[in-house]
Amino acid sequence: MTLRTRLTAWYAGVFLIAGIALVGLNYWLLADWTPLEGGVAARAIPAETMEVYGRYPALEAAQLPADTLVFTADQVKANTMETVLWQSIIALLVAAVIAVWLGWVVAGRVLAPLHSITSTAHRLEAERLDQRIELDGPPDELKELADTFDGMLDRLASSFDSQKRFVANASHELRTPLAVQRTLIEVALAAPDANDDMRRLGTHLLDTNERSEKLIDGLLLLARSDRGLATRELVWLDEVIDDEIESCAALASEKKVTFAVRTRRYLVDGDPVLLAQLVGNLLRNAVLYNEPGGSVSVELDRELVVTNTGPTVPAQAVPGLFEPFRRLRDRTGTAGSGLGLSIVQSVARAHQGAAKARPNGGGGLVVQVNLPETGVRQPS
Repeated sequence: MTLRTRLTAWYAGVFLIAGIALVGLNYWLLADWTPLEGGVAARAIPAETMEVYGRYPALEAAQLPADTLVFTADQVKANTMETVLWQSIIALLVAAVIAVWLGWVVAGRVLAPLHSITSTAHRLEAERLDQRIELDGPPDELKELADTFDGMLDRLASSFDSQKRFVANASHELRTPLAVQRTLIEVALAAPDANDDMRRLGTHLLDTNERSEKLIDGLLLLARSDRGLATRELVWLDEVIDDEIESCAALASEKKVTFAVRTRRYLVDGDPVLLAQLVGNLLRNAVLYNEPGGSVSVELDRELVVTNTGPTVPAQAVPGLFEPFRRLRDRTGTAGSGLGLSIVQSVARAHQGAAKARPNGGGGLVVQVNLPETGVRQPS
């Protein structure tokens, strides 16, 4: 039951209680009423008789015409009280219907600012904190609530912006020394006097440097997707999948992993670079965390589903895989940085979608990504 319905019920209930109390009070006062003593004639009295005896002539029964009905005082009182009671009940019911309608209208007007606050809250996301209520009106409780909500949004927006700027700036600053280190290592390895020990050390350092660069790139991408989409364009997701599968072909061949692809035309309104990163991370994860001779199934119908074979994944460990730098214990030996599924989830959220995963029955993982599909279709 909505708040408006409850308020209307309260208004109607209070009105009914007050109306019943009023009817009861009138009925109680009427019970003390005493009609004229004697009897009452229920027949029109001639004007000349009224002039002789006054407005309420007192006549003996023998003086009345033969077709005149005479009621006793008790009968008049009982009839009057019954008539008043039924008329009051009918009037109360009619007024109650009007009170319910008026209560519904008044409740709607009272709750209109709350609807504005709720609609603003629905439009808000971590990357879209620019919405404000800015409620106009007298300085009442609802205006105070809206102003407090706007102040809280200002503080949250400032905090999110500071955090994102820090991550982006730190990532950019770290890329420069890594690029310098990689260049120095490559120059050292290319030197004619480099011995085998130096070459092994240089190869190890290059591998470490590459891991660090991938980590920095992942952090940059994560910070970018968390900020939301600055621009949008129509992207065919099935074509993105085909391109990313082709780019993963060499890695799949090295790991002896095969792809099984089944897609349909699927149009998404979003960022093509971020969508490519989402699909690429899913495919690379599915290949890296697989077993020799394993397979990767890619299906795109109502949603994107990527399934791989490989080691058994405990169900309780699946939610943690979407957290940054969280990997299974037996996955730490891979070349991943622990940001793959975090980036997938962040990009999906930036596109008003969602990502979830579950263990595959025979080992491996099933990742499902739901991205809103536009209503546009390619002409057949």
